[in-house]
Amino acid sequence: MALLPDFRIREYALNEGMLDPFVDKQVRDGVISYGLSSYGYDIRVADEFKIFTNVYSAVVDPKTFDPRSMVDFKGDVCVIPPNSFALAKTVEYFRIPRKVLTICVGKSTYARCGIIVNVTPFEPEWEGYVTLEISNTTPLPARIYANEGIAQVLFFESDQECEISYADRKGKYQNQQDIELPRL
Repeated sequence: MALLPDFRIREYALNEGMLDPFVDKQVRDGVISYGLSSYGYDIRVADEFKIFTNVYSAVVDPKTFDPRSMVDFKGDVCVIPPNSFALAKTVEYFRIPRKVLTICVGKSTYARCGIIVNVTPFEPEWEGYVTLEISNTTPLPARIYANEGIAQVLFFESDQECEISYADRKGKYQNQQDIELPRL
């Protein structure tokens, strides 16, 4: 596996539709940066969020997740309560090639504020909008800015195609269009 440099990410984005919309440079004037970087791509968070709530005293269970545990919010700035989290989705739609795997890490601007972004790897031939988990680890409310950078995706390319891709095994989160809650 080799880390893809900017020009290879650009080739995959423009020739194979790996991510759309694709911003060919870092945008940073007055916003938390997003777009193509040296060895990755800084993704943006869309303006739709599901904020964790305990209003109904539901139990968090990944096998039978109660949607009443979340409150829907749409807007330019999402405020995540102290020691809580929100789910969101990316602005970008991904189509991961069969020889590519990604790892996503949070941006330092948010990390320095106690905001942690968790995303599982995008497997070969996975497709969709990414569901992001954004955790506020602080004892204070935290602001998240829609349509600005939230995390960086690093792309790794293998010299061989995998035997069975995410699409081949019909992964349960394939072709995500919205923020997806956990399911079996």
